[in-house]
Amino acid sequence: MKKETMEELSARTDEHEFYLSAPKGYRVGKTKYVVITGSVISGVGKGTFSSCIGTILSLFHGFRVSPIKFDGYLNCDAGTLNPFRHGEVFVLDDGTECDLDLGSYERMLNKNLSKDNYLTSGKIFKMIIDKERAGGYLGRDVQFIPHVTGEIKGFLRNLASKTDADIVLVEVGGTVGDLENSYFIEAMRELSYEEGRENVFFINVTYILEPRSLGEHKSKAAQLGVKSLMSLGVQPNMIICRSENPVNEKVREKISIFSNVPLSRVVNCYDVGNMYSIPLFLMESGVDKEIINSLNLKKWEKIDEINLGKWKQLAKKTENPVNEVTVGITGKYTNVHDSYISIIKALEHSGSYSGTKVNIRWIETTEIENGENDINEVMKGLDGIIIPGGFGKRGIEGKIMCAKYARENNIPYLGLCLGFQIALMEFARNVCGIKDADSTEMNPDTKSPVVDILPEQKKIEGLGGNMRLGGKDVEVKKGTLAHKLYGKDMVRKRFRHRFECNPEYIQTLERNGLVFSGKHPKYPIMQILEIPKHPFFLATQYHAEFTSKTLHPEPLFSGFLKACMKK
Repeated sequence: MKKETMEELSARTDEHEFYLSAPKGYRVGKTKYVVITGSVISGVGKGTFSSCIGTILSLFHGFRVSPIKFDGYLNCDAGTLNPFRHGEVFVLDDGTECDLDLGSYERMLNKNLSKDNYLTSGKIFKMIIDKERAGGYLGRDVQFIPHVTGEIKGFLRNLASKTDADIVLVEVGGTVGDLENSYFIEAMRELSYEEGRENVFFINVTYILEPRSLGEHKSKAAQLGVKSLMSLGVQPNMIICRSENPVNEKVREKISIFSNVPLSRVVNCYDVGNMYSIPLFLMESGVDKEIINSLNLKKWEKIDEINLGKWKQLAKKTENPVNEVTVGITGKYTNVHDSYISIIKALEHSGSYSGTKVNIRWIETTEIENGENDINEVMKGLDGIIIPGGFGKRGIEGKIMCAKYARENNIPYLGLCLGFQIALMEFARNVCGIKDADSTEMNPDTKSPVVDILPEQKKIEGLGGNMRLGGKDVEVKKGTLAHKLYGKDMVRKRFRHRFECNPEYIQTLERNGLVFSGKHPKYPIMQILEIPKHPFFLATQYHAEFTSKTLHPEPLFSGFLKACMKK
């Protein structure tokens, strides 16, 4: 390529086979790229590894790191994906519904992300079709190469410019060899060609099999996975060998020879005590120094000792808890724990600060409402109950029974989104005497719609549909438990719901002892409720778990666990 700026080349793509997309003022080399791919099998912790690398580079070394996740499915976002199939739908502050890995990024990097940090096949294809229909390709036939790959590279460069990133951390979803991510890997090959090898660092996360019948590690599958990546024109700079147990030197040597990767960059990341120990383990293995030296980032000696010290303390407390509680989570996706990953992690890191191990008991509420399980037996031994978010009617009556049990037996209760609505219906039925109190989501013909969909309120919010998404301000009432926990008059939290407390019932609920401790700053939209005389009975219409960060736990989770320990 001629020595022209990216901007100059972008302006001439109608005359050449190059299709380069870059924002105004973009300079090659200002931002470095770390690209993480997977091979052999999925689900080995590529997202966790990406989060840990981001933690090391941002929190410990002080680089401005912008992570991005690519998902190969044709959905434009994760909003319509079934939690049974894909796990939790995470919501960003700007309302983007995305993959759960972005939740890991936010928690571990201690920062909020946006729609620019998330890309799917559907999203990129829609951008391209819309641009083509508007005549944006100057009459050219639009092809995977150079146009699809070019727009992907442009998306990354826009992220780099918008966030003024030192490093863009790219996680390629799926594994090498998948049809749906093959063109994305091609885009990363082209990115390295255009930016220069000194500005792009490839990491392949592979899995080393250990068949029980053999009692030893086998590296052939990993070798073939690396070979597939190299056949696509990508030479990895580093290989991360995931395994349950430590692999021997011979396995690392085989991978090194087969992949053209120096032995010092073939790192065995085996299972350690807890995920907070992984960044420390990777630093001890020299992963950060290898990345920083390869990318010629001069600031690598700088270590934020304060953040590093906090992290070491967190890992130590998680490894050696002094307290233990058992929390019941009621839901309908209990067979797929990733459906509630943000709640699990919020409990985990909130508990770590007090040296508390949180044991989770999964409660399938359909078995309670149909009489298969006795509520008294199910609740025996629980120190607290969480009712998480969800949609649909299945298991609702069982959840209401759980909320009633928690209220009457002084068991700490934390309701999240649907858990807020469940608490409303239970209180209305059993305290206010509104026996048929219900939600129009579950019973459209109910005569007592304590929970209802209110289109005029959605119009006030300016969302134009019936889903309330993203970060919203919540006014917190002084003198309440919520205000004591937050220590603020106003907090910003994330929502994902259609139904909410019907304003017509607010006075009745309050007259009978329910306190609405959080609301919309201007309108009668209730967002936090609590029962003052209860040890801890608090519920939020928002998803408190989405804003809980590893170094800054959500106060409601911390308060909930303290109440569980007292019990």
